[in-house]
Amino acid sequence: MTGYNDDLRLAHVMADAADDLTMRRFKSMDLRVETKPDLTPVSDADQAAENAIRGALGRARPRDAVVGEEFGASGHGDRSWIIDPIDGTKNYVRGVPVWATLIALMDQDRVVMGLVSAPALGRRWWAARDSGAWTGKSLTKATRCHVSSVTSIEDASFSYSSIGGWEEAGRLDAFLDLNRSVWRSRAYGDFWSHMLVAEGAVDVSAEPELSPWDIAALTVIVEEAGGIWTDLSGVPDVDGGSLLCSNGPLHGEVLKRLGSGPLTLPA
Repeated sequence: MTGYNDDLRLAHVMADAADDLTMRRFKSMDLRVETKPDLTPVSDADQAAENAIRGALGRARPRDAVVGEEFGASGHGDRSWIIDPIDGTKNYVRGVPVWATLIALMDQDRVVMGLVSAPALGRRWWAARDSGAWTGKSLTKATRCHVSSVTSIEDASFSYSSIGGWEEAGRLDAFLDLNRSVWRSRAYGDFWSHMLVAEGAVDVSAEPELSPWDIAALTVIVEEAGGIWTDLSGVPDVDGGSLLCSNGPLHGEVLKRLGSGPLTLPA
């Protein structure tokens, strides 16, 4: 047991409330969808889920800071909760079941707890620092996550979100070359790509453009499953704007193939 298990239990309670809200609005005929200044969609379900989580944190962890995708940063302190109420909003508003609520806790600028809840898939993943990574329906009905042992790019399964992001980032050629090199590539997308790495079902996942709330919860789950995560320059930074997750042995080779510059892999 670690010092963050109470926080993990709280995250599960908050995820239960968010799941109830998002599932009730999923595929509803009166779902309200607006376009944010960055031209990405936001639904009333995104806002309601984040408000519910913020309300719970205000009662249970009033001294902690909160950073959320929809309502920004509030509070100050060493501990900060990072919230993405619906990761995969474009899927959500079109009725595609691949979306999730992401909840992370940072302590002294390090992610120490993360939870990913995908109720339309009937899946949830979570980890607290030094307690392993787990997947299941609840804390008491869970199995341990372990990354794969694949060591060759030619034998690897690679998952991503879309081709367009790689083109916009100026990395399309390298991305396509990597796709041609691996055994299999599929666009499972968003959080799911990276959680499949944690499970060992996929060996490498990458996205070229992300925000901290897209990244934070995923990182500790991948680490606790035995994997490695960095941004595309090889630095493990949730503010790095991109994410590469792997089972470990493949990480340096993938960074090299994506033309990511100097490698500074974590120890």
